[in-house]
Amino acid sequence: MATFISNSAEETESFGREFAQKVKAGDVLALSGELGSGKTQFVKGLTAGLGAATPATSPTFTLIHEYPGGSLPIYHFDFFRIEDRQSAERLGLDDYFFGDGVSVIEWADRFPDLIPEHVRQISFETKSETQRAIITK
Repeated sequence: MATFISNSAEETESFGREFAQKVKAGDVLALSGELGSGKTQFVKGLTAGLGAATPATSPTFTLIHEYPGGSLPIYHFDFFRIEDRQSAERLGLDDYFFGDGVSVIEWADRFPDLIPEHVRQISFETKSETQRAIITK
């Protein structure tokens, strides 16, 4: 377990960019933390670090964004607005989780039983208005 202290959205994004160098095809990143804790900023950095063709945005209303064009495809999920397990299962998660890209799930703690065993947990904690703790397991 490691903890990174971010003092700005830019530092959180930079951490995501650096973290991108540690991911490989088939990785699943389960992000948890309260609203506004830096999850999407981290994903913005991750997608940039992997060379995605378009910048990341929150998939809150579409539930999943796909970012091709980089060194690995990125599948960005948001479980925040998913109401039940059946709705989440209809997304075809296994096709993504065991595919050729990196799956990133915001609000992964909403449906922990759907997350595969090979997951990498990343928790975001708000310490102050600008400071965040990012804990990787």
